[in-house]
Amino acid sequence: MKIGFIGLGIMGKPMSKNLIKAGYSLIVEDINKEAVAEIAACGAETAETAREVAEKSDIVITMLPNSPHVKAVVCGENGVLEGAKPGLILVDMSSIAPLASKEIEKACAAKGVKMLDAPVSGGEPKAIDGTLSIMVGGEKEVFDSVKDILLEMGASAVHCGDIGAGNTTKLANQVIVALNIAAVSEAFMLAKKAGVDPHLVFDAIKGGLAGSTVMNAKAPMIMDQNFKPGFKIDLHIKDLNNAIETGHGVGAPLPLTASVMEILENLHFDGCGQDDHSAIAKYYQKLTGTTIE
Repeated sequence: MKIGFIGLGIMGKPMSKNLIKAGYSLIVEDINKEAVAEIAACGAETAETAREVAEKSDIVITMLPNSPHVKAVVCGENGVLEGAKPGLILVDMSSIAPLASKEIEKACAAKGVKMLDAPVSGGEPKAIDGTLSIMVGGEKEVFDSVKDILLEMGASAVHCGDIGAGNTTKLANQVIVALNIAAVSEAFMLAKKAGVDPHLVFDAIKGGLAGSTVMNAKAPMIMDQNFKPGFKIDLHIKDLNNAIETGHGVGAPLPLTASVMEILENLHFDGCGQDDHSAIAKYYQKLTGTTIE
């Protein structure tokens, strides 16, 4: 079996490396030729176009920034569907709008291609160590056929429903993560302004009900003022835009999400869009003139 992998960014590069380590034969493609060369040095074959990847693969995995990129790579000129044979499986692991997943799946079905939407959570650290959480939409039988491959990149892979359900689940995840980081930032600023050491606050509450994976990962980064991106603010803006758009479409109120979205947009225009989303703390630091450290 040969796996095609398109999209070798912060997440895709370590994910593809984990598949190679697991013994799978890969053919890869990306506009970043340095990333392609790095994965080729690990043993992957390379291709010049998505079409070529599809022509030589049984399964194609895409890991791209947003809906338009996936549509172009799959449905566009020299795209996956131009090279796909009937029976090929497309696993889109990008985080995109659920409606876009449904539109792309229809185009795939017309070519005899089966598609899953399978976005991930965990950021770069979990992509590196292969412990991502993977949420999947599509036919259960197709999911079952690729689950072992997914579990070489993640600690869990859960079938959430029909096509689009994976990305709906991811949007729910991203809402919770963004609101959690904002809550941690707000609470730690309260402690700092009140004269209580945020490190001690963290130690005191992390084992209680307020404790979370998000706080454990992001509070130390905030207190160290280390905003090296594991997941960028600009990408979280993209995800919350998709969440709000989806919420409008189905009648789900998202007032807290909209509030955090305003914080992220403010940080983007302050030049922080490429920072880790833990830099939500910078918004509170700007308002108060106080650093959480």
